[in-house]
Amino acid sequence: MPNRYRIPEPLSLIHPRSLKYLSSQLQSLVRGRLWLKILIGMFLGIIIGLILGPSAGFVSPDVSYTIGEWLALPGYIFLALLQMIVVPLVFASIIRGIASGEDMEQLKMVGLRTVGYFLATTALAILIGLSLALLIGPGNYISSELVQGTMGSEIPEVTEGAVTTPGIADVPGLVTNILPTNPLGSLVTGQMLQVVVFSIIIGLALVSMSPVQSKPLLDLLGSLQEVTMTVVRWSMLLAPFAVFGLISKFTLNLGLDALVGMLVYVGTVLLGLLLLLAVYLLIIFIISRKGPIDFLRSVRDVLLLAFSTSSSAVVMPLSIKTAEEKLGVRPSISQFVIPLGATINMNGTALYQSIAAVFLAQVFGVELGFGALLLVMVTVVGASIGTPSTPGVGIVILAMILGSVGIPTAGIALIIGVDRILDMSRTSVNVTGDLVTCAVMDKWVGGKKTAMLEKFEDSKLETQRQILGEDVIVNSDNPDES
Repeated sequence: MPNRYRIPEPLSLIHPRSLKYLSSQLQSLVRGRLWLKILIGMFLGIIIGLILGPSAGFVSPDVSYTIGEWLALPGYIFLALLQMIVVPLVFASIIRGIASGEDMEQLKMVGLRTVGYFLATTALAILIGLSLALLIGPGNYISSELVQGTMGSEIPEVTEGAVTTPGIADVPGLVTNILPTNPLGSLVTGQMLQVVVFSIIIGLALVSMSPVQSKPLLDLLGSLQEVTMTVVRWSMLLAPFAVFGLISKFTLNLGLDALVGMLVYVGTVLLGLLLLLAVYLLIIFIISRKGPIDFLRSVRDVLLLAFSTSSSAVVMPLSIKTAEEKLGVRPSISQFVIPLGATINMNGTALYQSIAAVFLAQVFGVELGFGALLLVMVTVVGASIGTPSTPGVGIVILAMILGSVGIPTAGIALIIGVDRILDMSRTSVNVTGDLVTCAVMDKWVGGKKTAMLEKFEDSKLETQRQILGEDVIVNSDNPDES
């Protein structure tokens, strides 16, 4: 009887180094209590902003504005550095995460179920945000004088017919636009949804090729990850000064009365994030029987770092390490879900944007009917999926959401001053959602190997990498005889 050989699929032969091994650069930031330095910078910024602001009367408005811009300079540099590295980091991490899968069948199941889960939880987050905003009505606590004083101009008129709802005929065009006809252009302009689609297509193509052919590109992407994490380490040196400067500038511009008037809005967003966190804790308890206190203690370091950096992409290495070592998730699951979730699982951001939209509608007296609220929900889902995981970008995406339902985008000037604390808080919730998703997919999809066996094999491969000096290991074993 002739021998028959089973040809193994390329995915089982190639093993790129996990991004979690770059987490040592981030753990030094945790040990250095970066989060505490951030909070100190925040409070000092508020104090300096109030002292030097026009309301205190020590300096003129023109001088106050100039001081604010110079104080915010470290913040501008910090944000620019993170925005510079997020797209290449996400691009490389998604592709290498796909290459870390156990097999194509598992990869397909994890991908489809993860995206479905992300969409469901994002819709839930938006419902929580809209319900709270409509129930509490934070915009009703803001006076029209305060709005005019903050924006420095007349309140824009709301034109009738500003709301345009896409029809069924528009859907094919919207779907087609997701595919990047110019991938380099999408990478340069930071069109994150197109970047994700392009990364997935390239990743699937790589794992369908011979490992000998795919290894050089995976090695290059590994070097790209190393470079981006080095830039992250440099940028974190600026983080406390960045927060101090940005908070000082915004406090200088807003003044004490405006900040006090915004407390209800801030409280509404923080309450919504707390409710979403409670949903995550309930899910993790049902899935793994892990109590809320135990779970939060396990993920404390990565949440504090996410709070400090305001970027879920930057903390990916520590998120993967936490998922595997503290939550017991398989490496093949965590290394795929975390990079994908850091880009399209922005539930905290979606909740914030839905509350902000209703808040500004109430401020400007815009009536949001059922159709407008539904359009807000659909727009926020699309926007949160395509939102870059960098600090402050949520406020930019909010402009598109406001425009879709006829709310004056100039109202963003009213909420930008308190966005820093909300940005840090929603990033922590976003990262929590990614970790919970890992645990859910680990139970829902699983794999042919146990989590313990996967981790054992991963540690063996890491030892082999250190001996050989290789980033990507390719198995050279002969196919099994059947």
